[in-house]
Amino acid sequence: MSRVVVTGRIPETALENLRVKHDVIAWESEGSISREELLRRVAGADAIVSLLTERVDAELLDAAGPQLKVVSNVAVGYDNIDVPACTERGIIATNTPGVLTEATADIAFGLILMATRRLGEGERLIRAGQPWKWGMFFLLGSSLQGKTLGIVGMGGIGIATARRAKAFGMEIVYQSRSEIDPTIAAELGARRVELDELLAISDVISLHCPYGPNTHHLIGAEQLAAMKDTAYLVNTARGPIIDEAALALALRENQIAGAGLDVFEQEPKIHPWLLELENVALVPHLGSATVETRTAMAVLAASNTLAVLGGEQPPTPING
Repeated sequence: MSRVVVTGRIPETALENLRVKHDVIAWESEGSISREELLRRVAGADAIVSLLTERVDAELLDAAGPQLKVVSNVAVGYDNIDVPACTERGIIATNTPGVLTEATADIAFGLILMATRRLGEGERLIRAGQPWKWGMFFLLGSSLQGKTLGIVGMGGIGIATARRAKAFGMEIVYQSRSEIDPTIAAELGARRVELDELLAISDVISLHCPYGPNTHHLIGAEQLAAMKDTAYLVNTARGPIIDEAALALALRENQIAGAGLDVFEQEPKIHPWLLELENVALVPHLGSATVETRTAMAVLAASNTLAVLGGEQPPTPING
């Protein structure tokens, strides 16, 4: 029986799947596990099921020991995992792509609507008990029909977001490392462009690219200056893709019209200016936050773990 350490609370269904054959040491508390406790718990582990809040680096891998076979991340992004360090030690790293595509695209489009139609402003006004009445120029937003959505990173979530935008009558352009399937491109009427062109012509920009050295601060002061002053920026990918301080300044000076953020550069900390501004919609990393999606993510992570411990190829390896 192998020792499986789970670094945070996950749905019981996934834990039950793991417990059928293995000894599971699960974190049951609401809060995040401390680094000290995590290093202690992983000693002797054959598998680690990790959440994106935990840093899986050389220190943690060495604390686990040479018998560690797999790190299963309960997330599609894996910037919290030192994949080269895993590979160097012969450890398979896995993630959970696919199962959170639709839920994250829902949040992306929800943020587009919140930002362009000023929904957050309207709710805050009512909850604050401020007087208001209908008027021709009261909380005017921006329509989406006939506007251009620029998608940075046209993977599964980017495509799902584009489908929602198409239903709203938007034109689609995208920047990605490669062309998408021609059938999907035709369905969406999507055109591939370079980032500079996307920034210049888009009315809304939605980020869906992976985070890594090549995309750190992909959107900074220079890129924000290249956007239309009527444009909106939405991020449901990873916080450090945007230079948050540069974005806060651009929003404060009305250099762009608004933004919608589900992720933040130093999460859970948020740049204080963003908290003061009305032209940005802020939600606390809810991209995959549905009962169905989080359960599917945990079950897939458990399946990855069970496969590796059983000597089989995991469904969604990163480096295997």
